[in-house]
Amino acid sequence: MTTLFTRLKQTLCMLTTGVALALGSAEAAGLLKPINAANELEIKTHEVTVTIEDGYAITQVDQSFYNAGSVPLEAIYSFPVPQNGTVAEFSIWIDENRVVGEVVEKQKAREIYETERDQGNQAGLTEKVEFYRFETAVSPVLPQQDTKIRLVYLQPADVEGGIGRYVYPLEDGGTDEAKNSFWQVDDTVNTDFSFNLALRSGFPIDAVRSPAHPNAIIHQLDAQNWQVDIGQTGQSVSAQPNPSQDRSAAFADAAPAASAQSSTLNQDIVLYWRLAPNQPGAINVVAHKSPGARQGTFMLTVTPGIDLAPITEGRDWVFLLDRSGSMSGKYGTLLDATSQALSHLGPKDRFQILLFDEHIQSVTNGWETVTQAGISATVNALNQTQPEGGTNLYLGLQSAMDALDRDRTSGIVLVTDGVANVGKRERADFLDLMQQHDVRLFTAIMGNGANEPLLSEMAQVSNGFSQSISNSDDIMGILLSALNKVNYQALHNVELRINGIKTSDLTPEQPTTLYRGEQMVIFGHYYGSDDAEIVLNAKVSGQAHSFQTRYHFPDTATRNPEIERLWAYAKIQGLQNKADYLGVDRADFEGAIVDLATEYGLVTDFTSMVVMPEERFAQYGIEQKNAERRQLEEAASAQRAAAPVANHRVDQSQPAFQQSQPIYRSSSSGGALGLPALMALIVLIVYRRRVD
Repeated sequence: MTTLFTRLKQTLCMLTTGVALALGSAEAAGLLKPINAANELEIKTHEVTVTIEDGYAITQVDQSFYNAGSVPLEAIYSFPVPQNGTVAEFSIWIDENRVVGEVVEKQKAREIYETERDQGNQAGLTEKVEFYRFETAVSPVLPQQDTKIRLVYLQPADVEGGIGRYVYPLEDGGTDEAKNSFWQVDDTVNTDFSFNLALRSGFPIDAVRSPAHPNAIIHQLDAQNWQVDIGQTGQSVSAQPNPSQDRSAAFADAAPAASAQSSTLNQDIVLYWRLAPNQPGAINVVAHKSPGARQGTFMLTVTPGIDLAPITEGRDWVFLLDRSGSMSGKYGTLLDATSQALSHLGPKDRFQILLFDEHIQSVTNGWETVTQAGISATVNALNQTQPEGGTNLYLGLQSAMDALDRDRTSGIVLVTDGVANVGKRERADFLDLMQQHDVRLFTAIMGNGANEPLLSEMAQVSNGFSQSISNSDDIMGILLSALNKVNYQALHNVELRINGIKTSDLTPEQPTTLYRGEQMVIFGHYYGSDDAEIVLNAKVSGQAHSFQTRYHFPDTATRNPEIERLWAYAKIQGLQNKADYLGVDRADFEGAIVDLATEYGLVTDFTSMVVMPEERFAQYGIEQKNAERRQLEEAASAQRAAAPVANHRVDQSQPAFQQSQPIYRSSSSGGALGLPALMALIVLIVYRRRVD
């Protein structure tokens, strides 16, 4: 079957855009403190330094707290880490010296911190408390003094269709009301805020923008070097978008203003960059191998360059809309979005509207043909409904799948805030549901508090894809990415092979489907040093294609030691996903995860990072391996900064692809769309038929 997806461009674009039009201010990832403490602990400075280079991003956050009171206080700072991000460093300045935290088993780390804290010693702890949120505790913050901490996290760079995207998350997005009522939140930076990003690309870049921060200072050093600065000294910093700015295009040429406005740290910072057109499809390899080591680590990125034709076909649509109480304040926008989406269906399409809270209600009472009269009647009926009750996401998905006509190609569009609190809620139940139906799932995950692990894994099980969306995103750009993927043929039965050298521990699991513009990023180990053949096999509309090139795996490579941590984190994610897929407790994989996390210095569900005076580590029998690793990484980072930008393309002499990689461009059918703050919601598109 060569044609599967039609009209998704208009449907996904109009639905998601409309739903994204209204929401109040989001929970900020600011300083947290107990209600019974005086309001005397404040964030004094918040300095962010980001480097995006060689296929991954390093984010460093230096933050100082000031205690204006007369008694020592404990600071607890909550911060979200982006998808696929891993904490690599937590440090505290003790006696004016930076002490790097070490990773130990989670319960042991908590016991050490509390012992040191209760004895009045300087101590700190960073632990993972949600799938999207980490918390850092620091004690004591002494009266009339500053306490400085540093957080560093790593993540692979996100580039699709020639469009790169980086998110510095500041919105907590949590839904734990009991916890929120216990803590007070102070998200204001009272003295200095700065966000400085260096973008160094092996391929030339022709545009950079930050849609929610129109006053960002964006400076092009040359075609491969860009800098972005946001912030100011002496007052709080802006996190609010300019509501009058037109963000209808994926990129806009706008002269930056001199400074930011005043506000609080309650909105994500999102940055886009666009590669220059006609960049070749390519295979990139970044390797690390210490001198004399037997084992090396590599990150292999495949950006296919192949002509994938657009596809057209009419279909049935089921719109599954969440009208639960948690949608209050969002529901009117959801209805408006649905009416826009209906107006963009094709004349041969049919649609149904299902609402769900704790129960299911059909608005259309079966299939409705796409006519102006039918759409108007449906919209009028929708406007009479109100949000109420709980969220039974499982029942909604199950009902939508049951509504499909098995003789027609069908799609399900689910809109929800993603907080399932009624009915089945276990991940295994949702994965079983996906496996029981011949469906394909595409996910746009909006908001830092959405259940990204569940939704991404559901998409992966169905050979679909997931899409994260921040409240600060350019919604048109995000939708452009989605529609460029699903509106064209895809690569199926994808298989990557490396011949001629021993490799192992490849992770994550290789995708079986690659959509237009998607990259495939694989981490792994290699042994020795030799030439190797890299082969990518795939099918397009049932026709086999093979792409190959050669690469010499080096005996020594010291430019990118961070690759080791990125491999370890991808391996840990794979173990967690395997546990979920098999329906077993993650504790069954706890030993393997703890071993990896302590070896590579990673904060996970089972490990935390603890800081104390350096002489105390030996007393607890803790080796300072992470401090040594950070010294190595910082030295390599300094060397990269002083060197020219590197191009890690390995197939220049033997190109694997004969065509350029696709570049996402704006479409005239999208219309002019503004971008107020987006709400935390999820859009899921489930297709009933697979492509062979």
